[in-house]
Amino acid sequence: MHLPFARSERSSVGIEWELALVDKDSGDLRQVAQTVLDAVEPTDGSQHPHIRQELLLNTVEVVSGVCRTVGDAGRDLEAAIEEIRVLTDPLRVELMSAGTHPFARWAQQKVTDKQRYATLIDRTQWWGRQMLIYGVHVHVGIEDRSKVLPISRAMLGYFAHLQSLSASSPFWGGKDTGYASNRALMFQQLPTAGLGFQFETWEQLEGYVGDMIHTGVIDQFDEVRWDLRPSPRFGTLETRICDGATNLTEVLALAALNHCLVEHLSTLLDQGKELPTIPAWFAQENKWRSARYGMDAIIILDRAGNEELVTEAVAKLLVELEPVAARLGCLQELDDVRVILRRGASYQRQRAVARRNGGELDAVVRALVAEMRAGRPL
Repeated sequence: MHLPFARSERSSVGIEWELALVDKDSGDLRQVAQTVLDAVEPTDGSQHPHIRQELLLNTVEVVSGVCRTVGDAGRDLEAAIEEIRVLTDPLRVELMSAGTHPFARWAQQKVTDKQRYATLIDRTQWWGRQMLIYGVHVHVGIEDRSKVLPISRAMLGYFAHLQSLSASSPFWGGKDTGYASNRALMFQQLPTAGLGFQFETWEQLEGYVGDMIHTGVIDQFDEVRWDLRPSPRFGTLETRICDGATNLTEVLALAALNHCLVEHLSTLLDQGKELPTIPAWFAQENKWRSARYGMDAIIILDRAGNEELVTEAVAKLLVELEPVAARLGCLQELDDVRVILRRGASYQRQRAVARRNGGELDAVVRALVAEMRAGRPL
């Protein structure tokens, strides 16, 4: 199986952000995505460059173009959101994002009428129908295919940092799950989802893809749904770790952290240095710890099994990455990670709202909608 890797400008960046469509009055999900997509479709019938279809009719995705900086990508997202609001405001529909909706019922959601989604649901059944989840994906351009897998393996060492900071799915179906990111563990139930494999060579990856296609597991590479995966079509490494962020400030902060990490690791390769990695069993444990405990997770740092509170590890990492952020033009966005450290991750803010309102999850939805409008944590 030949898997060509597209040419891409080094450390170019693109962001994908999944948004829920919620009723302004009830806070429940509204199945109006097709109405929005039909209204924004270009007159030539092509796909809108920044507003996309998703699995469920309660969801739209806003995507940036291929950008030089995280700030540029953010401006693309902001413009797309403004375009959507022109259509949704008259419908009394609000935009919201979090890893999950606090109380919506998965069985009541409608699937987009598209063959690829029908095939997914037919194959995955109960688990597939439960994918009432939202995420943020970040693409970073890698100029040399030989770098992709080493950087991908090294990025697993920072999985818990990204997942803990972005964790925003403590509630599911009206109940507190006890997890900071319930989305993380739900999504990995799909075939080919989860942490993926730490391949050493591109030929091993091609062999895997060939086997999956030959045995009918997938029809194309995009159906490999790993948390961290090469994107051969775009020439990028795609990070799919983060829960849906509730506001643009956090989206860009998480994207900047991701952007800087990939560039930092690429620079180490240029210097002839071996990239730090952790065994697969530590990566798996870190994923569970960050999903369960979020900002209170004690994570495994290295092959030796040294551990540290994730917030302390993040604080040190931000200092290390500041020179990289200066090169990439995202110092402000990287510094906004400290806003999350100070104010708490979204799952913590959501639980605080629920406590203040006697466990009322309608209030949590209102808070999420308000953060989306404000563009920052509240």
